[in-house]
Amino acid sequence: MAQPNHPDIYQNQAEKYERLISKQPSLYAVMNQIKPIENTDIIDLGAGSGRLTTVLAKQAKSIVALDASEAMLQITAHKLKQAGLHNWRTQVADHRALPVANDSADLLVSGWSIGYLANSADPTWKHNIKQVMEEMKRVLRPGGTAIILETMGTGYETPHPPVFLQDYYRSLEQDYGFSFSWIRLDYHFESVEEATDLTRFFFGEEVAEKVASQSLLQVPECAGIWTLQV
Repeated sequence: MAQPNHPDIYQNQAEKYERLISKQPSLYAVMNQIKPIENTDIIDLGAGSGRLTTVLAKQAKSIVALDASEAMLQITAHKLKQAGLHNWRTQVADHRALPVANDSADLLVSGWSIGYLANSADPTWKHNIKQVMEEMKRVLRPGGTAIILETMGTGYETPHPPVFLQDYYRSLEQDYGFSFSWIRLDYHFESVEEATDLTRFFFGEEVAEKVASQSLLQVPECAGIWTLQV
């Protein structure tokens, strides 16, 4: 059975994607514990609809939200404007060529995004990650921090990383020196119907069938967190 086409979702169904991720808790406290956010210059790599940008911008000195999808960035910009914030900009960009000056950020965050360049079935994945890491180190100031979040499995209470991302995850630690931890980041839905619809939309039929058959309002999700100080 065909899996959902995430690039198509990001370009053409951004509003529904935003509905899905709004069902997860804020990550502000997690980020702030790793790197105090107040008065920092931040880059959000693969910002999407702003799940990290919008919570970090309230305390940051400045934040740049970058993503391949203009539709996603429009949602981010709308949310930032609604919050009355002016310390931000958005720009369509590729992770491997960031439109940001050298040594311009104290913190770089990337949530559920770099992995799209790191599928082990793609023979270029190692080169892709090398380029991303070089760009990260270029834009971060000495002593700056990088925080990468990626999936460790949806519908599981303990980590079940996708097979096609496991080499990438190992590479972050073994080749690039990142430290690893994980958290639960469960989805909380209003109804089983909503849970089934939104999980089918993004995660596919197998997860949706599990949600429906077990009448789940809380769908477990594990997230990996990789951190590096440059």
